[in-house]
Amino acid sequence: MTGRLSRRDLLLRTGAMATAGAIPFAAVAAPPGAQARRGDIDAVLQTAVDAGAVPGVVAMAATERAVVYQGAFGARDIGKPAKMSVDTVFRIASMVKPLTSVAAMQLVEAGKLKLDEPAADIDPTLAAPQVLTGFDAKGVPQLRPARKPITLRGLLTHTSGFSYPLWDPNVVRYLKAARGNPKLPRMPLMFDPQAKWSYGGSLDRVGRLVEIASGEPLDRYFRDHILGPLGMNDTVFSVNDKQFSREASLHVRKADGTLVAQPLPKPAVRTPSGGGSIYSTAPDYLALLQALLNGGSLGGASILRPETVAMMSENQIGDLEAGILKTMNPALSNDVDFFPGCRLRWGLGHMINLDPIPDGRRAGSLTWAGLFNTYYWIDPASRLAGVIMMQILPFADRPALDLYHQFERGVYRAFRPA
Repeated sequence: MTGRLSRRDLLLRTGAMATAGAIPFAAVAAPPGAQARRGDIDAVLQTAVDAGAVPGVVAMAATERAVVYQGAFGARDIGKPAKMSVDTVFRIASMVKPLTSVAAMQLVEAGKLKLDEPAADIDPTLAAPQVLTGFDAKGVPQLRPARKPITLRGLLTHTSGFSYPLWDPNVVRYLKAARGNPKLPRMPLMFDPQAKWSYGGSLDRVGRLVEIASGEPLDRYFRDHILGPLGMNDTVFSVNDKQFSREASLHVRKADGTLVAQPLPKPAVRTPSGGGSIYSTAPDYLALLQALLNGGSLGGASILRPETVAMMSENQIGDLEAGILKTMNPALSNDVDFFPGCRLRWGLGHMINLDPIPDGRRAGSLTWAGLFNTYYWIDPASRLAGVIMMQILPFADRPALDLYHQFERGVYRAFRPA
């Protein structure tokens, strides 16, 4: 990991320069005109900040060998002087899910977890799941035993039956009806395992499987087996004082489109979760993306076998549709459809676009996001990966999504292989 860590140390030492994309980056062969097109990407990001579309943004892109673009623009808090820098710390929420997926697949490689055996063999709390079939005339939830067991594969692909209340009206109704009734399960399945796709708390359960199978708390397992080997020292569940000093504030978009900064919560010890509540930086997260783009290794550190990475990148849910969400709480999330008209599926940790995106990623690319408008993608066919980080609510914020897509198009104009 020597090359990666020395580059990262250089970024940290030159953080004061990182206010307008003027940051050193690793040299890499690029198509003719790529240097000028880097300037075009800078202009897109700076224009969004100048227009007030986003308060600040950090964006990076890489091949498996080197970083090809990095830029930091705007402010960490629109009411304060601190500028965005490449080492700014963000809450990346559900972007912990690929880390949890990698951890689980490491344990599959080690024979400590099985993809298709009942997950209850490891975690008895997953035994005898109940499925919500509806509500009676009085609004009482109707439940029956699941026809299939919950498996690790189902949890990793969000076909387990668990669903988030943020995007599922049946969960919202159930939680209201079950409040104060100890006879009802805390969270039933919304459908039989493998019958549908629904985005939910499956990866929280995977995190628990990782802890049980490894005998380590999730944060320690991550540090020992993924974060440490990849030099991801700013990816943590609980920030320290130095990381807190570099943290970006959350901004809430009001109905008139303006953004209001929220006070930063003070550093505190937080419970690790396989599904959310983690912090990171763009360089840290890009290291994970590069490792996956490179078949599971980076700079001499190996976190997965190439065949495991390939399996994680394949459609695991057949013809089930994935990736489209209808919000139940517009303050937290807009409706979600990143690529209208594109067929979307799910692998073992990522969403997969079956169709190419015009002027962007090719078919078979991998992606997901975090609640506060952080996004990533991995394009194995083009050998490119990218990450863009903002701190805005609601999720799928239209100006943030527009900037994400503009950044992606700029990356492909500059660096797509011939």
